[in-house]
Order: sequence, then structure tokens, then C-alpha cells
Amino acid sequence: MALLRRGKWWYADFTANGQRYKQSLHTRDWREALSREKELIAQASAGKLAPSSQQFTRLGFGEALDRYLADRAARVAPRSHRTESDHAKPLRHYFGTTAVGRISSETVLDYVRQRKDKGISNVTINMEIGILRRLLKRARRWHLVADDCKPLPERRDVGRALRHEEKIKLLKVAARKPEWQIARLAATLALNTTMRACEIRGLRWRDVDFLERTVTVRRSETKTDAGHRLIPLNANAWAAILELRERAKLLGGSELQPEWYVFPHGEGQGPVTRPKNRPGPEVSVKPDPTQPMSTWRTAWRKIAKEAGLSGLRFHDLRHHAITELAETLASDQTIMSIAGHVSPRMLAHYSHIRLDAKRKALDALSGGVSGVVTSQSTSQNSTVSPQLIEKNGGDDGTRTRDLCRDRAAF
Repeated sequence: MALLRRGKWWYADFTANGQRYKQSLHTRDWREALSREKELIAQASAGKLAPSSQQFTRLGFGEALDRYLADRAARVAPRSHRTESDHAKPLRHYFGTTAVGRISSETVLDYVRQRKDKGISNVTINMEIGILRRLLKRARRWHLVADDCKPLPERRDVGRALRHEEKIKLLKVAARKPEWQIARLAATLALNTTMRACEIRGLRWRDVDFLERTVTVRRSETKTDAGHRLIPLNANAWAAILELRERAKLLGGSELQPEWYVFPHGEGQGPVTRPKNRPGPEVSVKPDPTQPMSTWRTAWRKIAKEAGLSGLRFHDLRHHAITELAETLASDQTIMSIAGHVSPRMLAHYSHIRLDAKRKALDALSGGVSGVVTSQSTSQNSTVSPQLIEKNGGDDGTRTRDLCRDRAAF
């Protein structure tokens, strides 16, 4: 038997009569956990306690999902937990109060069909089924549907990189209208720091070092622990930060507070129409710097469309920035220290980019200085001096360390 601690809560994990039991003790106190564990062992030995998996199977899906998400909160980062909770909403709506034990492969496949009919991407559906898979594994029932519920095929590309003229046009279009200022500044930061949209939205003024001209991406605002990093600001990113600071002073009417968000909630939004069941005049959204901005999606889509780049995702700006880093022949370590978590597939992709950049650089030599030297050598029909051979290696083309020193000994 054993007591396990997940976050602040204690769990019991023991075996009685050949059956394993693993469940929460619903307490944070270690002494109380010991007492409750003894009671559970006594009940299990007397046959009065069903295994945790059997209890979980009898729950309605909504209640089982709540327990699953509560347990996951202690295992994953806060942002990952929020993302998983959002992806779980369609599952909750579809399965409702259906008992976990009544979920079959046909119900899962019907869920997938309905999501596809709504135009949901395969990546999103796979994320939702992943939550369902982990929940059913806890109930010891996933093996009953696993053979019929395979993951949907996903796109294998790692992102889209812009041509130089496309990047210039995109930024010019974004500067045309004042209402696109927030989307333009966010795009500028993404293109010059490799930051994700969620990292930009979670940026606070405490994360900006005005003396060192750096920004800190914290663990709470990124996907993984590897996302925590310090990013120097180049001239374009620094100009965007200064513009955001001036805008924040105009909106806030006071000095910036360290806990305020760089992109506050409600900033840049126009009047909001009330729902039909609540008649009344339109109301304006007042910026709230204590809360992060939810999205700049509408403005971004308009910018991309007018720039002739319909379908360009905001996340593609991160891929473009990493592509430009790779084209500067930056090492994998340098790219990861700036961009944070980068998948092996993405690194392999950028390795090819670096190889292409090297090849172009060497190809330029063949049409430049090296071509002139070759023509001159041919026209003069000159031979290489013995001193040059002696210094650089043998006349057979070999090159050996300390060759000059070895020959000097004879």
C-alpha cells in the first residue's frame, strides 16, 4: 500500500483480495490521509468497496470529465490545463450525462462524424479524442474501442514561411488602418522574437526590461517548461514595445503597473451590440489592463486577406521568424534558446534550410572570386610553387596535421 500526493491532495494506492484500488482521499492533511486509507483498506478487505475504475465507469460523462480535469490540473502546466478544458467542452456537450461505461466505438465515431460535418480540423478532433482516450483509459474501457477509433490524418507541414516581398507587403497593409494597430504590433513581435500568440497575449510589463531591451517569456504563458526563455529585442521589436507603452499610457491615464498586460483585454475593440434577448444601446468595451486580450483574430484575417495572403495563420509568423534564423546559419541551440520548444521534425526542416543557405553561399563563390582565380591560373599556365605545397600539404592533394614540422625534421 502507498500514499501518493498529487499537487496538494493525497491519494491511496493499495491492493486487497487481489484487486488494486487507487482513489483520492479528498484531504490535504497527511495524518487524516493515513486514517482514511486504513478505513478504505478495511472496506476493500470486507468486499464493501468497488475498484476505483468500476466506480468511475458508473459516473455520468460530465461528472467523470470534471474529476479527470481536476486530476490533470496537478500534472500539467496551467495553460495546458486551460487548453484541455476548452477542448473538452464539445465532448461534454455531446455525451452529456451518458454513463462512461455506455460509451462505445459507434458513439465515438458518430462524434467524429458530427465534428467533421461542422468543418472542424483533424488536429482539433484528434485533441478532443485524446481527452476521451485518457478518460476511458482511467475507466479501463479504451481497449474496447481502440481498434475502431484511429487518429485522423493530420497535415505534416511545419508551417508557412513568407517571401521577403510578402512580408514587406503584409506589414505595409497592417499599417494602413488605425484599428489594425494591435494586430500589427503583435505581428511585429512575432516576426522579430518567434513568440507565439499565447505568449504575446500573456506578456506583462514586468516581463519587459527597458534597460537590457529584453522580454522574458514565463512558464505560465507557454506550452512547456522549455518555453521559458529570455529574448533580446532587435530594433523592430523594440520600436513595437515603445509604441505599445505610449498607447498604454494614453489608455490607462497613469504610470504603467508591472502586473498590467502589454495587450490588455478590450483594447482596440469597438462598440459591442447587446444580444437580442437583452435590448438596449450599444456599449463600448473599456480596456482592462489587469486581464489579457483574448484575440486579434478579426483584424488579422482582414490584414492577411488584403495582403493577398488569405489563409495565413498568425502562428505562421513564428515559423517565418525561425526560418530567417536558420537562414543566418544559426545553430540548433541558438534557435531553441530564442524560440523555446521546437519539435525534432521542425528542427530537421530548418536543417535543410541551413543546408540550402550554405549551398547558395558556396555557389556564389563559384561565380565570383574563385572563377577569376581559375581563369587567371589557366591563362598563365602557372604551376604551384614547392613552398606552397610544403605549407599546405602534399602535391597529391593530401593535408596532414603538423606536416610542415614533420618535413622540416628531414
